[in-house]
Amino acid sequence: MALPVEQERPVAEDVEPPVPAGPGRLARLRAGLPRTAAAAVSGVLMALAFPPYDLWPLSIVAVTGLSLLTRGRTVRQAAWTGFAFGLPFFLGLLKWLAVIGWDATVGLSVVEALFVAAMAAGLALTSRLPLWPLWGACLWVAQEWARDRLPLGGFPWGRLAFANTASPFTPLAALGGAPLVTFAVALCGTLLAWTALRLRAAPRRAPLLTAAGATGALAALLGGYLMPVPTAADDAVKVALVQGNVDKPGMDFLGRPMMVLNNHAAATEQYAADVAAGRTPKPDLVIWPENSSDLNPFLDPAAYRRIDEAVKAVGVPTLVGALVDGPDAVHVQNEGIVWDPVTGPGASYTKQHPVPFGEYVPFRDELSKVITRLQRVGRDFYPGTGNGVMQVGPARVGDVICFEVAYDEIIRDTVNDGGRVLVVQTNNATYANSGQPEQQLAMSRLRAVEHGRAVLIAATSGISAVVAPDGTVVTQSRQMTAEVLTATVPLRDARTVADRVGAVPEWTLAIAGLLAAGAAVALGARGRRKGGTRDADEPLSQVAP
Repeated sequence: MALPVEQERPVAEDVEPPVPAGPGRLARLRAGLPRTAAAAVSGVLMALAFPPYDLWPLSIVAVTGLSLLTRGRTVRQAAWTGFAFGLPFFLGLLKWLAVIGWDATVGLSVVEALFVAAMAAGLALTSRLPLWPLWGACLWVAQEWARDRLPLGGFPWGRLAFANTASPFTPLAALGGAPLVTFAVALCGTLLAWTALRLRAAPRRAPLLTAAGATGALAALLGGYLMPVPTAADDAVKVALVQGNVDKPGMDFLGRPMMVLNNHAAATEQYAADVAAGRTPKPDLVIWPENSSDLNPFLDPAAYRRIDEAVKAVGVPTLVGALVDGPDAVHVQNEGIVWDPVTGPGASYTKQHPVPFGEYVPFRDELSKVITRLQRVGRDFYPGTGNGVMQVGPARVGDVICFEVAYDEIIRDTVNDGGRVLVVQTNNATYANSGQPEQQLAMSRLRAVEHGRAVLIAATSGISAVVAPDGTVVTQSRQMTAEVLTATVPLRDARTVADRVGAVPEWTLAIAGLLAAGAAVALGARGRRKGGTRDADEPLSQVAP
């Protein structure tokens, strides 16, 4: 796509005038308050773009706002503006962590906002280059690339793509995955910012500039409609998702030993009775959620017997979620176990990406002395080394567990290794009715489109759901209820373009953004060597179009 570049004259109108002489730092702080407030408002708008609010157009508005606020700023000014944007955004997005403690919400939000601050500094640098809307969009991808991996394995919540799982941008996921969706959303926003600045700088050419910028933004917005989402199935399978529920949400959702397991076993047995009575068709397989067994069935005979009774009652292979001791005495593994009604437990998948501070405690000896709440994580979860592709009855499923749905490579590996339908076993009981289950459902909808697979979400307390390969929700449960969802879902072998190209689009776009920022730094340094007198921390008096 050709980006409009207007070369009529340098733009000075979009830069704040110099701060009048005054009491130094205090005057500068006062002068920056309106920009800081505007950044915070933009961050709040970004939070509202995500579930449970689902106002996805606000993600474009927020990108536009941050682009305007960092345009022509110094690196330090832009970094602060980015932090002022990022902190309220993540506080609003991650407020569900308050059940653990507001210190956890604030601490994680600060860490994530620092990535946005670094990106905003890059936006300021690249705003001096031609084609700056393109480089700005690439920097959004670079920021998400970094948050997906750092620190401690990363935390990719809050990606632009996850606010656009039911928008015109969504089909692009089948072409380049979540990073391409993020790029398109960001490009739409930066082009709108370009349009606003051109209108302000050259009002006589307003109609032409408006048409150029709006055309580019519209192309980014509607380009997804040109991407067909493949949904044709090779065959189908009848599934049942068991949501047994928990006694109460929050940190102590497990309650009494055997309670959660009994809930899921009882719901399965009631469903089996309905099948036997002809009130509902018999499924080909049954899915239980993560932690549906609150005891290790391999060490607790009562837990083993209870699971076996329920699976025998329904009479089909069942994917059970359980915590299993190992591989040593100080670790535990979060597993999905295929349980056959005849042969019992068989193949299993161990969660690859345990959640820091929730499923394991980094620097345990040191931090537990300061944050005593961390002692509630009695043993660290041990990460698995293989993907979750397993045969469950007639279906070769690709299993992922809970937060793993947020990580591109984990899902992609299961599809490329032969998973014909995706399963997300999850336990959101800690965060019930907080907005977190809705955010996780949105991620699953994007994954369905990205990989052309039906997605089966089994949750202890909700939201369980069946998502079609085109991202539509076929059926979903209420939260904090016991329900069994049934559906016939397609099994697909074909892979999307996103599956084939893997992480190439993400790396390409991220590197392009970082190289553009590096080029801006080099050009600025060369300009100063040739006699420029502007200090690196002074506002620009002129900005290249």
